[in-house]
Amino acid sequence: LPKMLINLLSVLRTLSFMGCATQMFFFLGFAVTNCLLLGVMGYDRYTAICQPLRYPVLMNWRVCGQLAASCIVSGFLISLVGTTLVFSLPFCGSNKVNHYFCDISPVIRLACAETYINELVIFICGVLVLLVPLIFICISYGFIVHTILKIPSAEGKRKAFSTCASHLIVVIVHYGCASSVYLRPSAKYSSGKDKLVTVTYTIITPLLNPMVYSLRNKDVQLAIQKMIGKTGVTLKT
Repeated sequence: LPKMLINLLSVLRTLSFMGCATQMFFFLGFAVTNCLLLGVMGYDRYTAICQPLRYPVLMNWRVCGQLAASCIVSGFLISLVGTTLVFSLPFCGSNKVNHYFCDISPVIRLACAETYINELVIFICGVLVLLVPLIFICISYGFIVHTILKIPSAEGKRKAFSTCASHLIVVIVHYGCASSVYLRPSAKYSSGKDKLVTVTYTIITPLLNPMVYSLRNKDVQLAIQKMIGKTGVTLKT
């Protein structure tokens, strides 16, 4: 994002070869980590609703730390593989990346060699990274819905569903957009629509995350109410 903002204000929009590789490595690392964390959060919601009495044991701080560390390590290992597969190719033609950052498809299109094997391996990694956590999330929510339907009171059902609302919103936006870009067998296809879709999960979703995840927090709600109250008093005077 900082580089993108600089490019919007600059006439000379350049990025070094190593800078492009570094950008891709960290983007893919955080993106894959995010996918894996969403899967872990699905398990967290499952234990909170389906195993509430065992939740403090199943999701204690040590377990949470281990799960988070596993997601981060796995995410950046997969990113290293993907970045290496892209930048091990020879680049001897155009150096103009048709995107606002160094993503896989627009960079690999600039290679002047056969990219079929590289694309195939990257596609398989994309399928594993996106579909495996998504299937895990769907299974978790299958158990969650089954448990919620057994709750006798409407208020209890509403509270249980509200517990999952923030996670579901991010899952739908993130996986819906990312799947349309990365679950394609060939990186040769690219269009202006890809840029628009990419903006959704690289800029809009991260900006919304703090709001989506914190609005259910009672302290945050109270702080917002106080801020609105103070604003109202100021406007009246």
